[in-house]
Parts: sequence; structure tokens; C-alpha cells
Amino acid sequence: MTSRSALLVLADGRFPAGGHAHSGGAEAAVKAGRIRDAAGLEAFCRGRLHTTGLTSAGLAAGAAHGLDADELDAAADARTPSPALRTAARKLGRQMMRAARATWPCAELDALAAAFPRGAHQPVVLGVAARAAGLGPEDAAHCVAYETVSGPATAAVRLLSLDPFQATAVLARLAPAMDLVAAEAARAARQGVAALPAASAPLLDITAEQHAAWPVRLFAS
Repeated sequence: MTSRSALLVLADGRFPAGGHAHSGGAEAAVKAGRIRDAAGLEAFCRGRLHTTGLTSAGLAAGAAHGLDADELDAAADARTPSPALRTAARKLGRQMMRAARATWPCAELDALAAAFPRGAHQPVVLGVAARAAGLGPEDAAHCVAYETVSGPATAAVRLLSLDPFQATAVLARLAPAMDLVAAEAARAARQGVAALPAASAPLLDITAEQHAAWPVRLFAS
């Protein structure tokens, strides 16, 4: 039986997995003028959710379903054309691994850490952590869907001095879309690695490379 409390712990923005240091592309979008207010934030988050969010949710759901971690990590690499984003995903994966092993110690997490000493992709680690916590594929996908939009929303509050009530309202309006993305990701995971989503957002890849070269920035990505 799924533990709702474990799901809340894993999805909590205060879970020490390093996500607070990343904007999910929002910092570059703010500088480019693509996010100026709550409406722009909502459009950005909706686009991110249905592209990279869906892809990452599928990877996490696959890991929670018990698909081969090596294949999933290779699939994550293939779905992440930006070197800067691959680096960020592995860095976040290392941090997620530390938090997960301390919270839900298990042999499966230990084996994944040993197989990827430099860090597996974060959605793969999150999926294995969800499995260790007694959660299912759709739970893992929900965690990813939520962090896909909550990260940029939190960053926008800092970058634009956006009213946090407005940012939270954006997340609430996106809730039905998050549910749909999580369900789609979980369905794909049940069909194997080859069936996982591979939606992309080329502009996010381009701006991630530009952002990584900034001499001064507030967020790591």
C-alpha cells in the first residue's frame, strides 16, 4: 500500500535534495523577458511540464517500476542533449542519493550509488528512492511533475519579487496538468524503457548552455 506520508516527504521542497539551488531554466527566461509576471510564469511552467517534465517523470516512473537503472540512465542521457543539463542532472542525482540513502536505506539505493559514483540522473535516483519508500510509479511521476513547476515558481518569486501567493496560485492551476503528466508517464513505464516519453524543449537546452556560461548567476541552472 502506498504511504501518502512518504510521498509528502519525497515531494516536499524542504527535502534536502539540492533543488533549491536550481531554477529549471527560469533564471534565463526571466533575463530574456519570457517571464515577466504570473501569466508568463504559468506559460513557462506549462510548457516545461509537458516537455522535459513528462520525459523526466517517465524516467522516474520507470525506476520506481523496477526497470533496469543502467538502461534508464542511458535513456536519460539520450534525452538530455545539453551538456550543462546533463551535468546538473547528475549533480542533483548525487544530492538526491545522499538524502534518499539517509532517509530510506536499502540495498537497491546502495547498488545504484556504487554503479554511478559520479551520480545517476536525478529522475532515476528519485524513482529508486520512491520505490525504497514504498511508493509506486505514478507517485514518483507526481513528484517529478510537481518539482518541474515548483522549482521555476519558487525561483520566480526571488528573481522577480513575484507575489508568492500568485506563484502558488499558478501551481494550483497547473494541478490537473500535473495529474495528466504523471498518469501518462506511469502508463509508459509499464511498457518498458523504449516506450518512455522523449518530449523535448530545445529552447531550454539552448538557454541552459548560455546560462552555464554566465559569470554571475543566482541559480546553478
